[in-house]
Amino acid sequence: MQVPAFTVIIAVYNGEKTIATAIQSVLDQSYPAHEIIVIDDGSTDSTGEQIKQFGEAVRYIDQQNVGVAAARNAGVDVATGGWLAFLDADDYYYPDRLKWQAELLQRQPRLDFMTGDFDYVHPGGSLIRRSMESTEAGRQLLQQAAGAKDTIMSGVLLGSFVESHFGDTHTLAIPRQTFIELGGYPVGVKVCEDVNLLIRLCARSQQVGVVCRPMAAYVIHQGGATRSDPLRAQQQTLQALLPLRSSLASASGVICDGLDGCIRHARLDLAYALLKAGRKLEAVRAMLPRLKERPGLASLRDVASIIKG
Repeated sequence: MQVPAFTVIIAVYNGEKTIATAIQSVLDQSYPAHEIIVIDDGSTDSTGEQIKQFGEAVRYIDQQNVGVAAARNAGVDVATGGWLAFLDADDYYYPDRLKWQAELLQRQPRLDFMTGDFDYVHPGGSLIRRSMESTEAGRQLLQQAAGAKDTIMSGVLLGSFVESHFGDTHTLAIPRQTFIELGGYPVGVKVCEDVNLLIRLCARSQQVGVVCRPMAAYVIHQGGATRSDPLRAQQQTLQALLPLRSSLASASGVICDGLDGCIRHARLDLAYALLKAGRKLEAVRAMLPRLKERPGLASLRDVASIIKG
């Protein structure tokens, strides 16, 4: 099989403190990237200067601020690699991230896309937890791999992955043509744009390659948008997921069940955030649609749990 060529796309906005580390982690890959494209999404700090220091090793695109989804899509528009990989400006790859997926793809050339494990870390680099160990699908795949470096995800596990994914933006590898056919990241979605794309990708996939070793670090910043305003983040998450009910209505039952579970978690998270803010009536209202979405005792229990506070 032809050696896979990965285009790595990094979208950044005011990331002067972290962008150099992110870029360097791609340059340090044991399996070199075909190209690195960095889209500066209208930064007002010294991000541009930090990027330019890497010279011709990076393709630098400076544009007006349009949001992370549109910025990543702009990178894909000019990408020349057959496979796309992504990285957020405040995270970083581990040295063998691309190598492991290249090896997997050469052994399993019919994969629809690839994902894998990653570490949640503090800004200083200390480990918080591993991603795959934190979800049911991830734990089952680790058991299936039985110590092997990678495995294949298919069938009902795809539904479990949709409900609670363990692979994030920085572990995703997707054929450029597939990304284009999907329409890319949803523009205008400020939170959960990556999950929206991932669910749509799962709906058209049969076999997914999973690297069962941590491939990258996801840095937890307390000042990030999700943690600084959790209520707004949960509202936007639900807004990003709900349109998928209609667009994926004809998907397999496994995917639809996974999406339903994902939306249930989003509703509960929003209700919990509202309860924490002292807005109990709004919290109950946020959960009431579950009775229509999935009538039954389980939904009644969810609503009752919010009523009880």
